[in-house]
Amino acid sequence: MKPSEPLPGNPFRHVRVYPPEEVTRRNEAECDPAEAGLTRADVEAIWNAVVRFYRTGLQPSIALCLRRRGKVVLDRTIGHLVGNEPDLPADAPRLVASPDTLYSLMSASKSVTAMLVHLCSERNLLRVDDAVADYIPEFARHGKHWITIRHVLTHTAGIPVLPDVELDLDLLADPDRILQLLCDARPLTPPGRRLAYHALTGGYILAEVIRRVTGAEVKEFLEREVLRPLGFRNLNYGVSPAEFGRTAKNVCTGLRPVFPVSWLLRRALGTGLEEAVRLSNDPRFLTAVVPSGNIHCTANEASRFFQLLLNGGQLDGVRVFERATVRRAIGAQSYLAFDFTMWLPVGYGMGFMLGHEWASLFGPRAPRAFGHIGFTNLLVWADPERDIAVALLNNGKPMINPDLVWWLNVSRVIAARCPREVPV
Repeated sequence: MKPSEPLPGNPFRHVRVYPPEEVTRRNEAECDPAEAGLTRADVEAIWNAVVRFYRTGLQPSIALCLRRRGKVVLDRTIGHLVGNEPDLPADAPRLVASPDTLYSLMSASKSVTAMLVHLCSERNLLRVDDAVADYIPEFARHGKHWITIRHVLTHTAGIPVLPDVELDLDLLADPDRILQLLCDARPLTPPGRRLAYHALTGGYILAEVIRRVTGAEVKEFLEREVLRPLGFRNLNYGVSPAEFGRTAKNVCTGLRPVFPVSWLLRRALGTGLEEAVRLSNDPRFLTAVVPSGNIHCTANEASRFFQLLLNGGQLDGVRVFERATVRRAIGAQSYLAFDFTMWLPVGYGMGFMLGHEWASLFGPRAPRAFGHIGFTNLLVWADPERDIAVALLNNGKPMINPDLVWWLNVSRVIAARCPREVPV
């Protein structure tokens, strides 16, 4: 069968939609749904929601890994990791995505970095209510001596952006230069006063605190303390050049952002959508360590990391976090407070976005859910009441499009098909 073609002129920047049966790949290790308390009808309903999202033409590829009761119920991909872009001809070389495809978690990387900070706290190397300047003395300039690690973890430090600094790859790959800029920066608001999402700044501060208290770079610390003990193969900051061939290429899709969305995006990232996507595909970004935004992994390993947290810090008989450490990290610090960067009400823990009883990114009736969104519609989360750990990854980057309702529909269907059953 032929793929469906975008409208003439492609005003919505759609990609071609191929017959799902031709571009779907499945991990044969998926369990019998009954082992996870589900039916085959439940599993197919969830996957059909993913297929419906794919049919919008906003996503070159989508990967979903769903664990329930610790079992891998779904681990599938649909679409292409490269070769299907709005401006490419139909005969461009394409590569079908698979469960081994690597995706950038983008801002969802913040949850991983945050857990490393909490691990340092667990080991009494720091306290989250200590001032950042206790560990980075030069950070105290211009009144920033009041900013605590908790403020950074909860996006209330008052330095959500670096004013008058244009985002570029040379800067992203130079953490010493970024640290210098952060130390020289004047806070926009007093710490703790206003919630404003710190898209990039917070990660560099936290990574430097980790380095000062452990003597290890953040990537080394993650590998040594979490990844190796648990046997992770694919999850880490950046990718090696040898892995470029299985890394999904990010693509601009959907309507071009206009004011105020374009203004909010540039305010948060220091650049526009097209430039941010271009930077995310550059080898310099792919191989860099960007603590707030470039963990790369498969959907399976993203889900597995959240299964670790769902289990209270233990996985496959190996404990890397104490249960109290995880509880502290995911505990509510704000309840649907207005975020002055995103101009939306958001509930935060210390490194996590939180669900809600009425509605949330993680589906309805999910007050105990915790996770994170990634630029612009990646989702990773766990819901203790449903005993699920989920990664919904993709490489299309729409900002404005009515069909994004089908993205939210995926988490809605997951919530509906995985009923709440675990008292928390």
